[in-house]
Amino acid sequence: MAEYRKRTIEKSLEDMIDVYPVIMVTGPRQVGKTTLLSHLLSTSNQKMNFVSLDDIKLRMQANEDPELFLRTHETPLIIDEFQYAPELLNYIKMKVDSARMNEMFGDKKELSTMYYLTGSQVFQTMQNISESLAGRVGILDLFGFSTRELYSKTEDIFIPDIEQMKKKERVETLSVNALFERILKGSYPEIYQRKNMDVEKYYEIYVRTYMERDVRSIINVKDENKFIKFISAVAARTAQEYNASDIGNDVGIDSKTADEWLSILKNTGLVYLLQPYMNNNLGRIIKRPKIYFMDTGIACYLTGYTDAKILEKSAYNGAIFETYIISEIIKSYTNNGKDYRKHLYYYRDSNQKEIDLIVIDNNKVYPVEIKKSANPGIEATKHFNVVEKFGMEVGNGVVLCMANDIFALNSDNYYLPIEYI
Repeated sequence: MAEYRKRTIEKSLEDMIDVYPVIMVTGPRQVGKTTLLSHLLSTSNQKMNFVSLDDIKLRMQANEDPELFLRTHETPLIIDEFQYAPELLNYIKMKVDSARMNEMFGDKKELSTMYYLTGSQVFQTMQNISESLAGRVGILDLFGFSTRELYSKTEDIFIPDIEQMKKKERVETLSVNALFERILKGSYPEIYQRKNMDVEKYYEIYVRTYMERDVRSIINVKDENKFIKFISAVAARTAQEYNASDIGNDVGIDSKTADEWLSILKNTGLVYLLQPYMNNNLGRIIKRPKIYFMDTGIACYLTGYTDAKILEKSAYNGAIFETYIISEIIKSYTNNGKDYRKHLYYYRDSNQKEIDLIVIDNNKVYPVEIKKSANPGIEATKHFNVVEKFGMEVGNGVVLCMANDIFALNSDNYYLPIEYI
């Protein structure tokens, strides 16, 4: 029997309740959005109602007569997969505004959270939200399990200040093979909640469902096999700079189509585009973003890897290791209700100076390299001095790697075991 596993984001959700009249949880399909709100439903002291627009009849009612739909289902109301009925947002806005007016001028009843929404098409969701519910909605992004969630460890946002890191509880150290088993398995909750899950079969069904329920509702892809080939080509380039022409040539599409299709992957939460850090103090910066799959399991499936030992020995091992680390760091922010896009960047210039990750916190910059090695050497920090040009206070640098312990390379730079993320 599957048991509910506590999510770090629960604290952020609790903090938003009764602060915002509408709370939205967004993220890729099957990462646990519905489960999270169902857990809230089962543990809340107040009576809450739940409807899912996966139900065709409810979806029809919500689209054909939104006002009647909202009148039929009393608040507080959870609406699952609400992107299937975007017109609801205008009517939710009217309900919220009416309740606000009543709070100020009517019976003075205090406004609490009225609607909880989930959506798996991020761009569509956010566009509609920004147009309809600006100032009325609290938004949380959810991805698959983080490693700290799997080990039931406290999860804070990743800021690589070495003094903070020394105080942090590390997770269990895995062997190289066990780590790549974890990478191959990915982070989708169902894989961990069901014993003897056929992981390859799970991802086969996931991709098919993704095509049928997300891709087709956003864009008319005439050649679905070519789209699958495109996703696979992107997966093969995880942790690399995005080059539309390069991918288009592999797939047999033009760069404009590649850009359109990549936006689908981004807007449904499958990939994240890590932006380069730029400011006026810097010279010729490479402006292309780097692509990262948010789940290593689906990236491995799409690139044909089914065995952890083969994966670890392959030419793909460095890229998928870096992808795992970046996705874990992003989750540390989203799980704590923080916008990672304001804090995480990478650096590369025309002189081939590159830093895998730039973390900015409170106007302080930390350079980070990611190495699948226990002893990468001081060479890994050779470009860290670039951050001195950023015009910010410079923190210590870290090399995230498979070292056993935190180790000072010099007075400013350290090895940091990945277990501290």
